[in-house]
Amino acid sequence: MGKALVFAGLLIVGVGVLVMLGVPLGRLPGDVVYRRGSVTVYLPIATSVVLSIALTLVLMFVRR
Repeated sequence: MGKALVFAGLLIVGVGVLVMLGVPLGRLPGDVVYRRGSVTVYLPIATSVVLSIALTLVLMFVRR
């Protein structure tokens, strides 16, 4: 459990550093934004794929 918490913390710090450096997480090219009048629908498809790959890699290293 301790290893998982350390890796989760490092992942959060890594994402924070990327955001501070200007990487547009949450606004990637594959994310869909639909605006019509006062309604906005946001579907973060590319962001979800990137986060899924990152979490898969982290969990793969934690299990070893």
